[in-house]
This record gives sequence, C-alpha cells and structure tokens, in this order.
Amino acid sequence: MRYRNTLLFLTLASVWGSAFMAIKAGLGDPTDPAYFFTAPVLFAAFRFDIAGVLMFGYALYATDRWRPRDRADWATVCVGAALIIAGYHALLFVGERGTTSAAAAVIVSLSPVVTTAFARLLLPEERLTAVGIAGMALGFVGVVVLSRPDPANLVGSRFETLVFAAALCFALGSVLTRRIDAGLPVETMEAWSMLLGAALMHGLSLALGEAVPGAPTGEAVAALAYLAVVSSALGFLIYFHLLERLGAIEINLVSYVAPAFAAVTGLLFLGERIDAPTVVGFAIILAGFSLVKHRSIRTELRQWWKS
Repeated sequence: MRYRNTLLFLTLASVWGSAFMAIKAGLGDPTDPAYFFTAPVLFAAFRFDIAGVLMFGYALYATDRWRPRDRADWATVCVGAALIIAGYHALLFVGERGTTSAAAAVIVSLSPVVTTAFARLLLPEERLTAVGIAGMALGFVGVVVLSRPDPANLVGSRFETLVFAAALCFALGSVLTRRIDAGLPVETMEAWSMLLGAALMHGLSLALGEAVPGAPTGEAVAALAYLAVVSSALGFLIYFHLLERLGAIEINLVSYVAPAFAAVTGLLFLGERIDAPTVVGFAIILAGFSLVKHRSIRTELRQWWKS
C-alpha cells in the first residue's frame, strides 16, 4: 500500500493517545481508598502481563523464530524490556502521581528531541535537516499550547524528574534497538520484551511495597483490557514495525500527534472540553509535522499534480 506507513503512524497515534483516556477512566478517583493508582507500577505490570502473553501466542503463530537465539537477539529483548517497557512505564506511572497530565504531556513530548540527540551519537545516518529540526521545535510548541501546563509544575519536583527519566528511557531504547538491528522478528521481540519487562516491574512493585487495596471496578478492568490488548499488544506491534521502516527519530514524533487523539477521546468518553487553544495547538503540531516530512509531502503533491 502506498500510504501504509502513514496509516500505521496515525493508527499508532490514536491507540497511544486514547491510552491516556483509558488510564484516567480506569484508575478512578484518587480520594477513593481503593484507588488503583496507589500501586502504579503493579498496574503497569498487569498491563504487560496480559499483552505479553497475547503477543507470545501471536509470535508462535506468525513466525518461525519464537525465541531469541543469539547475543544480538537477547540484547534487543533486554533493551526493549528494561528501557521501553519497564523503565518508561514504571517511571511514567509513578511520576504522574505527583504532577499534572498537562505537565507530563509536555515532558514526554521531549522524546523526539532527546531521540535526535541520542541518534547523533549512535545513529549518525539518522539526522534531521535544519528544516526538520525547526519542524520538531514547532511541534513541541504545539504540544505546550495544547497542554497549557503550569510552569511551576515543570521544574523542581521529583515527580517531573521521573517523567523526564521515562522519556529518556524510551528515546534511548528506541535508538539502541535500531542500532543493534538483530533481525529478530518484531512479534518475537515484542513478546519477550513485554514478558521480561512485566517481570521487572513486578519485582520493582514488590520492592516498593505496593499492594492493591481492593478489588478493581468493572471500569478499571475494561480500561486495563483496552490498555493491554489495543494500546500495548497492537500499539507496540505497529511501533516496532515502523521503527524499522522510519527510524527512531521519525517514529518518536508520534508523541506530538498522540495528544490530539487524547483530547478527542477525552471529549467523546469523558466529556472533556476542546477549546480554542486546543485547536490552535493541533494546528501548530500539524505545521511542525509537515516541516519534518516536507520532502515526502512535496513528492506526493508532485505525483498528485502529474496524475
């Protein structure tokens, strides 16, 4: 398909953007004694327990390499498990306990910037042009306009530091996975990374003394199912496929587009309002993304004009 990568990118942005809505809907009221977010790492571990089992079954069906075989394979799995699955999600879930969603969104959106820095060191062939860098900066401005964070919540807090550490983990994991390039099937790599990452988070949860104070509500169970099946199993399957095709810098631009889908799903399912600054933020993000992809867009427009 001619527009396959574009469609997959937008699908990924939609399922990861809607994950914010699912997390907010499923975790409930923080004043409730049975609030599930008192065990954020355990919640993330449950999410990838389910997703990992599903992906392992799919890997058995879809590939002829259901397990890693050599050092390069295991290196890829360990990077994915430690940085992209366990490191990113554990730090993000704990960090969001003490900061606003808007502040967290802005900090996480630094991932493409950090990815570019890591790529310059580890993937010299993946570098943006000056126009691309300008587009990435413009996209970050759009996220700030969209999220409208309180500047006081962006610095000076250990919770914001944890969210930034999560963004660092994801960016470094993406670049290292791309650099190792073990040739392990995406389905197999994803399954083992999720299972190992979930095990790491269970260990961390025990070390933190986390416990679930009560039985989760039906809404929490539904949200967990959505996060595990759609946002994790399907989302990361798309992510790792696009990582091979687009590279670490371009695929991590999804963190600029996902907030738009988060706002729309918040409107549809939680009744959250979309106001004028939100629309302006969307427009700025779109303009920045267009600058990053200006060559591809120009090529498509020329082909369209000739036809």
